[in-house]
Amino acid sequence: MHYFRGNGFAFPLNTRTYIMGILNVTPDSFFDGGKWNTPQVALNRALEMEKNGTDLLDIGAQSTRPGHTPLSDTEELEVLKQYLPFLANRLQIPISVDTFYPLVAEYALRNGARIINDVSGRFSAEMAAVVKRYGAGWIVMHSGNADADTVANYENGVTEDVLAFFDRMEKQCCAVGIHPEQICFDMGIGFGKSHTDNLELIRNIRALKRQDRALLTALSCKRVVANETAAEGDDRLYGTLAADTLAIAGGTDFIRVHHIRESVLAAKMTDALVRGKENG
Repeated sequence: MHYFRGNGFAFPLNTRTYIMGILNVTPDSFFDGGKWNTPQVALNRALEMEKNGTDLLDIGAQSTRPGHTPLSDTEELEVLKQYLPFLANRLQIPISVDTFYPLVAEYALRNGARIINDVSGRFSAEMAAVVKRYGAGWIVMHSGNADADTVANYENGVTEDVLAFFDRMEKQCCAVGIHPEQICFDMGIGFGKSHTDNLELIRNIRALKRQDRALLTALSCKRVVANETAAEGDDRLYGTLAADTLAIAGGTDFIRVHHIRESVLAAKMTDALVRGKENG
């Protein structure tokens, strides 16, 4: 049996789909900015997500949407400090913090978070040292050294570039003493990718998934969905469910989503069909 695990959590791989619920406490996130950005409202939302079947909660204190204005590490930290202590002792599920700043990661792991969701798209020795010190999980995302506003050039194709990045990052993590089971890889839908690149990766998840590696698919309500469906707001749910269903059939272990109840139900049915995991 293979796992994604660290201090205080363990997810067996290749058994069922795990739901990572998104809790953005920012005013400017692309989908739900401003909806949960007071501590009590965020707590109420987090408890609702947990009740509806979220397996882990991902807190974002900075938007990385197209056109965002970056916060400094100290600015992001001040936002997170308003929320994390308020949530950490009230949830039974593991908390992930969405940050690429080692300063923020250090605070998060010291104050109840178990996982760092790092969208930097690069190996940081400083971040690796923080992850190792706390025995944390590290979600490592591919970006092609670009961001949500730019598209990278993939000479050998985007799928091959993502696979090479996963291999390279795993070797670098192991070299500094981080166990492979502490790492979960994310193909980085929407980061440094064209629309065609995004579609290719979703279609090719079976090629990206290795049995001994955790894989996260994070496409919920993103531009790739809007571009194909012309849907806005909550209507992006339907395209998201379709794409996540294909990702689950391809073997992804985690899906990162805004709509919890709908995604839980869709994942259960898809698991029953493609993994033979019956739920009732």
